[in-house]
Amino acid sequence: MSHLLEVSGVTVHFGGVRALHDVSFVVRQGEFLGMIGPNGAGKTTLLRTVIGTVAPQSAKILLSGRDITRLPTYRRARLGLAITHQIVRPFESMTVMDNVAFAAGHHCINHIFWAMGTLNRVSERDRAMGLLESVGIADVAQKSVVGQPLGVLKRLEVARALAMNPKILLLDEPLAGLNHVEAARLADTVASINRKGMTVLMIEHNLGEVLRVSQRLLVLDNGAKIADGEPDVVMQDPTVRAAYVGKEQADAAA
Repeated sequence: MSHLLEVSGVTVHFGGVRALHDVSFVVRQGEFLGMIGPNGAGKTTLLRTVIGTVAPQSAKILLSGRDITRLPTYRRARLGLAITHQIVRPFESMTVMDNVAFAAGHHCINHIFWAMGTLNRVSERDRAMGLLESVGIADVAQKSVVGQPLGVLKRLEVARALAMNPKILLLDEPLAGLNHVEAARLADTVASINRKGMTVLMIEHNLGEVLRVSQRLLVLDNGAKIADGEPDVVMQDPTVRAAYVGKEQADAAA
């Protein structure tokens, strides 16, 4: 598989704190890459560096071979990066469908005259309904987002990201806060989206689910990459086990 996203030498400091140090990885076209690591490992910071909301001290980021390292976030999004966030913040004045339709119509607001001349939103609403069906919440399309359970809001966040027509879907802990049944169902939904051709990079603390659906694992600890490979092989790595359970316990288990 070709490399869709290439990230090289990412170093990020916040004052005197080193969040990331010389992290490099690739995401291959069509794959499902899981990113794991203990709390504070630098996972979200790395994702935000890729999307452009964190400015690194050094980095090189290529998307489909194009250098996007110095591009602002909105241009990276237009070129094919879409991200979901741990905390879901939909537009509460809109219905579930309209939240997705708004994202689906992002191309209409690039130019003011185009926006003024495209008042018909039928195509965006049709696309929104298709995306809501793909994530399993079409039955609440016409309802307000206010009062919807977290499971619905998490799926809505995925649908909004997909509405941007991304080349790669970046998911930041999409299963956080869900019970084990909801988490498994959403993981299955994301895996289904991946099987249909969407490249996925997912940060997740739910090890059981990320191991079940990921094709490859990237592991961070203390701001550095410590492993990258097939999930079963990675989880047998003593360095990875030490990062999760402590060095002494990992040595004892070995």
